[in-house]
Amino acid sequence: MLKSFKNYLPGVCVAIVIAIVAKFLEGLMPIHLIGASVIALFIGMTLNIFWKPKCLQAGLKFTSKKILKFAIILLGASLSIGTIVNVGKLSLTVMLFTLLTCFGGGYFIGKALGLDWKLSNLISAGTGICGGSAIAAIAPVIDADDTQIAYAMSATFLFDMIMILLFPIMGNWLHLSDMAYGLWAGTAVNDTSSVVAAGYAFSEAAGDFATMVKLTRTLSIIPTVLVFTFINIRLKQREHVSCQAVKDCIQKKAMPYEVNQLDQIHMETKPKESLTKKTTIWSLFPWFIVGFVMLSIVNSFHFIPMNVSLFAKDLSKFLMVAALAAIGMNTSYKDMKKSGVAPMVHGFIISLLVVIVAIVVEMMIGIA
Repeated sequence: MLKSFKNYLPGVCVAIVIAIVAKFLEGLMPIHLIGASVIALFIGMTLNIFWKPKCLQAGLKFTSKKILKFAIILLGASLSIGTIVNVGKLSLTVMLFTLLTCFGGGYFIGKALGLDWKLSNLISAGTGICGGSAIAAIAPVIDADDTQIAYAMSATFLFDMIMILLFPIMGNWLHLSDMAYGLWAGTAVNDTSSVVAAGYAFSEAAGDFATMVKLTRTLSIIPTVLVFTFINIRLKQREHVSCQAVKDCIQKKAMPYEVNQLDQIHMETKPKESLTKKTTIWSLFPWFIVGFVMLSIVNSFHFIPMNVSLFAKDLSKFLMVAALAAIGMNTSYKDMKKSGVAPMVHGFIISLLVVIVAIVVEMMIGIA
């Protein structure tokens, strides 16, 4: 146990230091344009080019996986059922259409651009739900690698910067009310920090409402994670069955000594856990999402003191920044270049569609 702690410590400490620097740089900005999570991601990626001792690897992996999941659990302490009911009455219809646009349109756009399904859906989740938090929550259940996470973060971040600048201008041009603008920004802008920036740039009332809509929108992480957990399990089962079928076919034509070799290869490449076991409802619930839901329920009944809830929320954000710093240090610019511009194009098209769909739905239901 002590040995493992010593192995993890250097990498965890470096990720925390990067997170502190990122938060400091975020605070220096006169206008909140870039969140600390994005700053930490790019600091980590830049450091990876020049400096990454082997002693950091275990801790960076631990931070990007385990600590990230713990941060998601803590995020539940800031949500409540009351907020969902009050804000959800107005925002649910708009959110349903934007989510359908992201994952429905994203599926076809991703296929047309030749993107890996994991990267395509991470970008769609980041655009449709809540930027980095959604990407961070979905990535572990679909076994996404750090490069895919970093690319998805980058794709959603770039369009967020454009929306922060243009949303207040478009809101005034469309003569939107504070509530209508807040609903539009809360459902169409990706990352939470970007929603806050775009909302309060219009008015204080719009910023307050946009933030509440965004917190409600965050809850769609839960069904989305469950759906992708089920999809990933099914894909693994199908892959396992296909591999077994190929092995059986080859065995029919192989000599006895070749069969033994095939058995050895099969044992070496066999997954640690059986993929053919029956899928139960409990297997669809990743433990960190269960913790997230439980904390949300507890907070809904006011069992968590306000100061504790606020501390948990701040700690969650900080740990998520540290996790993204670790992800950045595990990501290579060279690996990202291999994906080309397609992920950026995907993020741009989906984000633009969400902006248009959100305001059109608002007009149709008489809010805008």
